[in-house]
Amino acid sequence: MIKFEKKVEKGTPDTTVTLVRDLREKSRLKVVLEDGREAGLFFEKGVSFQDGDLIISDDGGVLVEIKAADETVSTVRCEDPLQLARVCYHLGNRHIPLQINEGFLRYQHDHVLDDMVRGLGLEVTTEQAPFEPESGAYSKGGHHQHSHDHSHEH
Repeated sequence: MIKFEKKVEKGTPDTTVTLVRDLREKSRLKVVLEDGREAGLFFEKGVSFQDGDLIISDDGGVLVEIKAADETVSTVRCEDPLQLARVCYHLGNRHIPLQINEGFLRYQHDHVLDDMVRGLGLEVTTEQAPFEPESGAYSKGGHHQHSHDHSHEH
C-alpha cells in the first residue's frame, strides 16, 4: 500500500482519487486510486482536501490529484443577493456546511432543510454534483475549530 502524508502545491499527477466531501474531511483513510493501486492517507488531524489538491507519496514517487465526487446535494439558485444571504443565515445558524457561489448555494441534501428553504420562498433542486463547502472562519483545512469554549442556545 502506498502511504501519503503530505500535500504539495504543484506538479503533474500520476493518477487521481475521487472522494465525496465527508471522506475528504478524514485524516486517516484507506483508498483505491483511479489506477487501481491501494493507498493510505495519513494526515494531521484537521486537514481536509478540496478538488484539485495534490498529495505526494512518502517515497516521492507518486503524485495524486484529489477529485471531488458527485454526491446528492440540494442547490438553491437565486439572483437576489439579499434573499440568498437570508437563506445562508438560516442554514448557517444550524451549522450546515454551505457551498456559496455567485447566484447559488449548495448543501448536502436534507429534505427538512429543503422544506425550510422553500418556506423562505426559494426553489430547491436535488442533484448530483461535487460539494465544496466554505471553510469556517476558525478552520484549519475546513474544520470548524475554536480556541475557546462556548455553548449555543437553539
